[in-house]
Amino acid sequence: MEDLHFETLAIRSQSERSQFGEHSTPLYLTSSFVFDDAEDMRASFAEEKEKNLYSRFTNPNTTEFVNKMVTMEHAEAGYAFATGMAAVFSTFGALLNAGDHIVSCRSVFGSTHTLFTKYLPKWQIETSYFNVSELDKIESLIQANTKILYAETPTNPGVDLLDLELLGRLAKKHNLLLVIDNCFATPYLQNPIDFGADLVIHSATKLIDGQGRVLGGVVVGKKALVKEIYLFSRNTGPAMSPFNAWVLSKSLETLAIRVEKHCENALKVAEFLETQAQVNFVRYPFLISHPQYKIAKKQMKLGGSIVAFELAGGLSAGRQFLNALKLCSLSANLGDTRSIVTHPASTTHSKLAEADRLEVKITDGLVRVSVGLEHVSDIIADLKQALATIKVQAKKQ
Repeated sequence: MEDLHFETLAIRSQSERSQFGEHSTPLYLTSSFVFDDAEDMRASFAEEKEKNLYSRFTNPNTTEFVNKMVTMEHAEAGYAFATGMAAVFSTFGALLNAGDHIVSCRSVFGSTHTLFTKYLPKWQIETSYFNVSELDKIESLIQANTKILYAETPTNPGVDLLDLELLGRLAKKHNLLLVIDNCFATPYLQNPIDFGADLVIHSATKLIDGQGRVLGGVVVGKKALVKEIYLFSRNTGPAMSPFNAWVLSKSLETLAIRVEKHCENALKVAEFLETQAQVNFVRYPFLISHPQYKIAKKQMKLGGSIVAFELAGGLSAGRQFLNALKLCSLSANLGDTRSIVTHPASTTHSKLAEADRLEVKITDGLVRVSVGLEHVSDIIADLKQALATIKVQAKKQ
């Protein structure tokens, strides 16, 4: 099936049919599996044969979901987790030892930042940060004990981009593992492995599910690395449930068509926001005004579903704007069929010191919109009426 297109593989890659000849993969809601005899059980536990032992290790539903993600990301192997953060932590927990060092882009998800600054230091694992605009400084941060180069692109919530080709070259030059969080782009829009990434992480909770139903995470990449992550995870227990895997595998069947519409709507929303007096600036990868527009065009098929913009008026304007919305949801999630608006400074990133927020361009007026699949005219109308409640003079940049 290697010569088939992305959309076809997403739909036609399925588990082997059972004796019942089902057309759609069934749910395998079982905690454990049986063996033919003592020798079958011994050989299975000794990993002399591939067989499901226990759903904390593998399950037909999680295997189907992982196999699809592996194919979509051009990877060799993968493992699925209960959440995206379980995938992030397990990757670092499996591959790092006490005394190791990480070089990471400063613009990372808030929980990842907390992992780097609060928990990994307990095991003498330190992190050095570089800013999106300082890729030329990455090499100066690399130490003898540096093991991983880590980044999100596009970033959350500022929607900045990092040059994957550049990161791939640096990782190879210094013999580092390049780990990329590809959550915002999905494998339909961007494949970091093609640019030199060793591992790719997703929060499947977002666009991969696409309807705000279940939690999930996945890591795909080089087989030897995934094996280490798998062994760590089967002992520490962050496995994805069979039900969530079944939902997510079904979701992948519509990923391409959903993401294309998300991107179409998001570009129109971004173009609208650029015309509004209450908006200082807009960040969307496929806007020509985006600082990394050329990078976006080089490594992404389309611009994604996330638009970030800064309101004139700061914190109070952000809260006022959210309170005035009538159609869009106020939620911390993203990648849903329903448009979602978040004000990071007062919610998701409110626990960060102001200096740390500003370092990654999370200003008091920054708003993140996860553009959904409603009719784009209705989304824009809701944003427009909410903007109209903000009576301040914007300063165009």
